[in-house]
Amino acid sequence: MKTSVDRKAKPPIILVTNLLFSLTFLAAVVLVPWYGVSHGYEVFDWIMLVVILMFNGTAITAGYHRLWAHKAYKAHWSLRLWFALWGAMAIQNSIMHWTSGHRRHHQHVDDYDLDPYSAKRGFWFSHIGWMLRSYDKEVGNFSNIKDLQKDPVVIWQHHYYIPIVLAMNFGVPLLIGLLSGNVMASLLLAGVLRLVLSHHCTFFINSLAHIWGKRPFTDKNTARDNGLLALFTWGEGYHNFHHVFSSDYRNGVRWWQFDPIKWLIFSASKIRLTSGLRRVSDFRIEKARIDMQFKRAGQKLSCEQALANLEKQYQELLEALKEWYAFRQQWLEGKAEELRNQWESLDMRTQYEELKSSLKEQKGRWQLALMGQLA
Repeated sequence: MKTSVDRKAKPPIILVTNLLFSLTFLAAVVLVPWYGVSHGYEVFDWIMLVVILMFNGTAITAGYHRLWAHKAYKAHWSLRLWFALWGAMAIQNSIMHWTSGHRRHHQHVDDYDLDPYSAKRGFWFSHIGWMLRSYDKEVGNFSNIKDLQKDPVVIWQHHYYIPIVLAMNFGVPLLIGLLSGNVMASLLLAGVLRLVLSHHCTFFINSLAHIWGKRPFTDKNTARDNGLLALFTWGEGYHNFHHVFSSDYRNGVRWWQFDPIKWLIFSASKIRLTSGLRRVSDFRIEKARIDMQFKRAGQKLSCEQALANLEKQYQELLEALKEWYAFRQQWLEGKAEELRNQWESLDMRTQYEELKSSLKEQKGRWQLALMGQLA
């Protein structure tokens, strides 16, 4: 157990990251607008900023995070190489360092000492402060990513990380600048501004996504679901869901929730660039949501009869969900060929409609029970 004295003793400053974050931010807020006013940017320059930002963001989110840190799916070597290159350009450390720290974050989420970027230590610390000093004593301990050390792409990127970072961050903007005829504009937009935006959009997941939003699936940690934040983080804003079901390749589990990475991974599976997409069952997801509703309603209701009704409806709703999802899963997966053949039969249709109607009625009673209005 760390003492308060231990916690007040600040570890040494990491000079490289301090210079990287401060100088790039200073250039983004001073040089970028100055050049825009004095020389101007072309539409092509802004388009390249967005494209490279997208490549960086998807490499971190789809690659570093969902592929390597959580093994939510498998990817062809060519896609892994693509993610390794553009992920290095984002300058968020090598795949090995990033995933090792992230797995410890999930294992010890919100622990003041063991979570590398614990939200319990404040917004500034979880956003960027944890990288400015040598707080993390487990850096370089890769015992929790032995599986990744079998991936040649991961090992290659780790061994040549600095050369790859330099080649991508200077080479790509320089090449774009040569093509457009304005190297300085490209270095400032596709280089500096892109890097600052890429950094802070990712950092918001560690900070804002643990402070701002709702907790529909669990209140055992600080992670939140935030649809607005998802717009700036390539779909990573549904963080409460993610901390409960981290192995799912989706973050926005609803079809309408903005999560371009789930669409990217799914689409890539159709051309065999990804495979083994992991999905948590609909029943487990819905049960987690209902469990939270049950917990919160139980804390608000005081009438014994209302609490008894709530408990009764909770059990009945779970049974109805189990029956409905079992039936639907059996149909979707076509476990029995005759099941599809029988669909036109009256008995099959009747069972479907009865289950659907029963679940709808049960959900109605559940909503009344949550408000303590069920007679």
